[in-house]
Amino acid sequence: MLDIAAVQARVDSGAKTSSVHAFNIEPFTRSGTPWVRFDIHPIRQNRRVTIRCESPVIDRRVVKSSNGQSEKRFVIRTPLTLNGQTWDIELTLANRDTMGFRMLLGREAMSGRLLVDSEEKYLFGTVSDEQVELLYGQTAPVPGNGLKIGLLATDPDLYSNRRLIEAGEKLGHEMVFLNIRQCYMKLDADSPAVHYRDGRILNDLDAIIPRIRPAITFYGCAITRHFESLGIFALNNASAITQSRDKLYSLQLLQKQGLDIPITGYANSPNDTDNLIEMVGGAPLIVKLLEGTQGRGVVLAETTKAAESVINAMKSLRANLLVQEYIEEAGGKDLRCFMIDGEVAAAIQREAAPGDFRANLHRGGQAQLTEISPEEEQLAIKATQALNLNVAGVDIIRSKRGPLLLEVNSSPGLEGIEAATGQDVAGKMIQAIEKQISSACHRTNAQQQHHIDYS
Repeated sequence: MLDIAAVQARVDSGAKTSSVHAFNIEPFTRSGTPWVRFDIHPIRQNRRVTIRCESPVIDRRVVKSSNGQSEKRFVIRTPLTLNGQTWDIELTLANRDTMGFRMLLGREAMSGRLLVDSEEKYLFGTVSDEQVELLYGQTAPVPGNGLKIGLLATDPDLYSNRRLIEAGEKLGHEMVFLNIRQCYMKLDADSPAVHYRDGRILNDLDAIIPRIRPAITFYGCAITRHFESLGIFALNNASAITQSRDKLYSLQLLQKQGLDIPITGYANSPNDTDNLIEMVGGAPLIVKLLEGTQGRGVVLAETTKAAESVINAMKSLRANLLVQEYIEEAGGKDLRCFMIDGEVAAAIQREAAPGDFRANLHRGGQAQLTEISPEEEQLAIKATQALNLNVAGVDIIRSKRGPLLLEVNSSPGLEGIEAATGQDVAGKMIQAIEKQISSACHRTNAQQQHHIDYS
């Protein structure tokens, strides 16, 4: 018997079998008999209430849905109480997070019990928030709230990470900090999962916010990609993060969209050093490591001799680097546009510290609120779209020939932008998740109006 006090169900006479929402499904053996344990969120739009269930397995059955997809499911038997009557029914276990109801009652379960009137609903009444509180020991959150959001990062004390946790909790969500290095994955056709070192299975998350350090980009993106394969929304997906981290590839994608960038050169051999320098207009010029971030691995070579020395030294260490024209008229200033869901959420001007040419705040640069032009705004929007990022820090430099894109950061910091603008950027990121999940649910519910299971 399952400890599910109440659950909204849809009666579907077109479906033969019945199913109940289940995740973290784990088969095991008890006294030589096959059993299964699983978790369930019994209340729609409420991920906070989780019930852990165990039941003997009576079968494993291939179920084919109306869209032609087949899935092998565990089958259990449990008592069902409806309108004062109780009888045993068979249930298949399936993740119904994208469905309108946590349970579907097919014609086998309802045979001889009642007639279905497609024009009516909730003939036996609904469960109020007060009743939910009594049944499950907590109040159901406002619809749309109560998401379970994982912050995938490495340092919980970092300002950006603390702000995201704070903003999510303020908006009524359960925020979970997840150290990337403590996550590991299970690849399996029947029960794929992301595990955590403390024994948790993380399949019940609604969304993740990847904030991956460059040093662990490969593993962080692998974990993010696995969450995506489980149907968990990633604020920035793994593919977009991967291509944004590759400075050369990202510039190629921006160039492909016809977006203005500084003249940039790349070559594999030190024999091409002279041609690279000439290609970008000669010294002074910028030398950038492809894997650098926050201004690290960026060098200003003021003379041709210095440029040759820096480039050849880096090449001798087998480092991949770009050579880029130096925009002298920028005066050590650039623009940081913080992009959320295709819009400029906030913008600042950054200015390099005295004696430096890098405007990065991590290198001692200063930030101040600024107005950006329509041309600069469109450039930032198109850059974000070109790299398929929902959240990005787009860096733009002002030149004599107009605004130029420097780079696009998939994990932009929040401290400088929030301090300079007074904007709740972290809150806007959480709201972007709410919007995306709400839109996805609406689309899926519409598509599932005529969902039928065939077995």
